[in-house]
Amino acid sequence: MKATEIRDLNAEEIQQKVADLNESLFNLRFQHEIGQLENPKKIWETKKDLARLKTILNEKNKPSRKTKKPA
Repeated sequence: MKATEIRDLNAEEIQQKVADLNESLFNLRFQHEIGQLENPKKIWETKKDLARLKTILNEKNKPSRKTKKPA
């Protein structure tokens, strides 16, 4: 998932995707431990997507800092 795709979503949709990816990451780790995971790189990709989602969610939730500099 690309950052531009994520930025088009609203905060609720991003939170839902974060929850889905957390569950997916848990399942991937479990599959890896029992030896059923065919592509271990999928764990890495899921973690990166999760980080992107959380970063953009934090950007949307933060108030913008457009304050004037002291003279």
